[in-house]
Amino acid sequence: MEINGVEIKDTYAEGFGIKVTRILVTALTQELAKVAANEATGYATSVIGCPAEAGIDCFVPAEYTPDGRPGYVIMICHAGKKALDHELMERIGMCILTAPTAAAFNCLESENVLKTGFKLSYFGDGFQEQLDIDGRTVYSIPIMSGDFLVESEFGYKDGVAGGNFFILAKDQITGVKAAQMAVEAISKVEGVITPFPGGMVASGSKVGSNEYAFLPASTNEKMCVTLKDKVDSDIREDADGVFEIVIDGIDEETVKAAMRAGIVAACSVDGVLEISAGNFDGKLGAYIMNLHDLF
Repeated sequence: MEINGVEIKDTYAEGFGIKVTRILVTALTQELAKVAANEATGYATSVIGCPAEAGIDCFVPAEYTPDGRPGYVIMICHAGKKALDHELMERIGMCILTAPTAAAFNCLESENVLKTGFKLSYFGDGFQEQLDIDGRTVYSIPIMSGDFLVESEFGYKDGVAGGNFFILAKDQITGVKAAQMAVEAISKVEGVITPFPGGMVASGSKVGSNEYAFLPASTNEKMCVTLKDKVDSDIREDADGVFEIVIDGIDEETVKAAMRAGIVAACSVDGVLEISAGNFDGKLGAYIMNLHDLF
């Protein structure tokens, strides 16, 4: 199978289940909303080593937010409810409450909720007030810059993490350009994030290690361009730029839609040779997303 002359390998991405929440972060200006959203989604590329996986989902104009101010939807993901609850407390409490003019609202309707805003309201030390904003229970917490608004409860649901594909290009700069094009296309699909820096994975890994028992993950030597002549490489001879795109989303179909959009965008770049995907022979996750089935 080919798209614009780029070979699409007959392989699959292996995803796994994860708990997902979506938070709308608003502020006085779009710039300040972006600052708060970036802070709240920091150090969150992979749960292999980070306390969560997180990223910015989409921008929301002021006319569509509860407080009439511009905002960004962010997603925070973790394997378990308890850990996700902890991450919301830490990230809303330490990154959004502290950000100038920011506020935080629930952006995922679900029967399953975390009472993050209710618990954070005690920061008001008795001066906090409960409000009704657009049918939402919101706490107003006095702080130096004004009042911090936070919704009482945040919904969460079972989502999908680990959707992915590899871009194999003729050289590094072409691979970077294609990966950036893919991330830009994926950003237009609501309900997904690409949690790695700039949306691009430079250091794709494998489960465990060939040499060290204490490592939960280590370099994927079969996809390292500088090891092509030293190992049983999965990289074609004419490819010297390899990047992975990893996608987390609210459900499998949304992740597949993002994969499809990203692959089409990457294949529009001259010098991209092949699209592949990472999997663990079906041993890690329950979601098998075959590349050919996306189209």
